Amino acid sequence: MTTPHLTDVTTEQDCLNCFGVMRELRPHLSDAPAFAAQVLRQTGDGYRLVAARRDDAVIGLIGYRIQENLMNGQFLFVDDLVVRADQRRGGLGAHLLDAARHRAREAGCRQLVLDTGLGMALAQRFYFRQGLLTRGIGFYEQLAEEATT
Repeated sequence: MTTPHLTDVTTEQDCLNCFGVMRELRPHLSDAPAFAAQVLRQTGDGYRLVAARRDDAVIGLIGYRIQENLMNGQFLFVDDLVVRADQRRGGLGAHLLDAARHRAREAGCRQLVLDTGLGMALAQRFYFRQGLLTRGIGFYEQLAEEATT
């Protein structure tokens, strides 16, 4: 099996090529062009999406942004981390996290931070194995109905 290579997702076509894999993590996404437009908008706010490819097929993604706040200082926040279902258990998730750690260190970040759902036991177990620790619980309030497309 060939080693996957990582590429930055920078164009609309790149985004469209990633849509199927991202839907495994975000099944509420239903429109590939809307997804591409949103990723490109978010890129303007510092979001970066990196695709793991094998034989030109996208098999994993990590989306992140560099942020700064009073609690963490400068940090890298992982918004999205997904490996295609048929490619899991091969170390690709760890490879993507390592790439994010590398970028965080290059940017002078003090920490890598991510959230996962309380019901995501397998993801939580993976993150613990990767050396990430829990430090809090996130709270959310729905302020508006989601737009339907």
